[in-house]
Amino acid sequence: MAKVCDVCGKGPQFGNRVSHAHNVTKRRWNVNLQSVRALVKGAAKRMSVCTSCIRSGKVQKAA
Repeated sequence: MAKVCDVCGKGPQFGNRVSHAHNVTKRRWNVNLQSVRALVKGAAKRMSVCTSCIRSGKVQKAA
């Protein structure tokens, strides 16, 4: 499963893990995705949506 929000398209961000000795290795910050049953064009569909989209009301949950 791709770590991408189905609503806003937000994906993982990349950066560096920096130790005390300043050794640098790659790391990534994943999006907080939740599996949600949402209404899409009147029908319920299972989507992976980030929590910021759920909290902002961009997703209408199915009953």
